[in-house]
Amino acid sequence: MLKPITSEKAVKLIDLENTLLFETDRRETKDAIAKEVSNIFSVKVEKVRTLTRGNKKYAYVKLAKQNPAIDVATKLGMI
Repeated sequence: MLKPITSEKAVKLIDLENTLLFETDRRETKDAIAKEVSNIFSVKVEKVRTLTRGNKKYAYVKLAKQNPAIDVATKLGMI
């Protein structure tokens, strides 16, 4: 399950690095996160980085250049 994060940092990442930020289940793998994002939004995922802090896991999903993250964020209602 992916939950989009809409903080100031997340919006900055969308603009500068073409990256979306999601909160995920701690047991999710990077491959599973990449497949889920590409299936849901029909985009190509370039790279997934994760951060586990406390009891939460955050996924930084960098999209390929031909898929602007701003379009996906607009679909989600983040921007």
